[in-house]
Amino acid sequence: MSCLPMAVLAQVAEPDGYRIDNYRAPVPSELSGGTVLSVDQAEAIWRAGTAGFVDVLPQAPKPPNLPAGTIWRDKPRHSIPGAIWLPNTGYGQLADVTLDYFKRGLDLASQGDKAHPLVFFCLEECWMSYNAAKRAIELGYTSVSWLPDGTDGWTFMDLPTEQIKPMPEN
Repeated sequence: MSCLPMAVLAQVAEPDGYRIDNYRAPVPSELSGGTVLSVDQAEAIWRAGTAGFVDVLPQAPKPPNLPAGTIWRDKPRHSIPGAIWLPNTGYGQLADVTLDYFKRGLDLASQGDKAHPLVFFCLEECWMSYNAAKRAIELGYTSVSWLPDGTDGWTFMDLPTEQIKPMPEN
């Protein structure tokens, strides 16, 4: 069951390329070459343990100008249990180092098999997960799904979450 009315989803056309700005906006109802999942469908896949779940929510960097002695704490990320968090990999344009990080994360999530099912998500109405799923398809992954309701839809349905940390960069 989607948290967004289908009329809202249907009004947004799937772009030819990646979304490169205004990432928090209504998203399309389609993903060429992939499958769009409802929360119920994603839950069934998660419970079956048949797919790698990939969270692409960005992570705010530590501000460079903090006064000496300031304690910085990253905002905790509560996500779908077992998900791999690849922050900052859903932007429309990725630096080479970020793309390499994304590729390493996909290799981990897919267990080295480009046919292994992957489910991409972020937040509701967030283009980051759309971009990441589209990029995975372009990288040759053949069983890509996208959960446009993200963790917002997941928690709305009162499904479990756990605090996760980003996949290490090295």
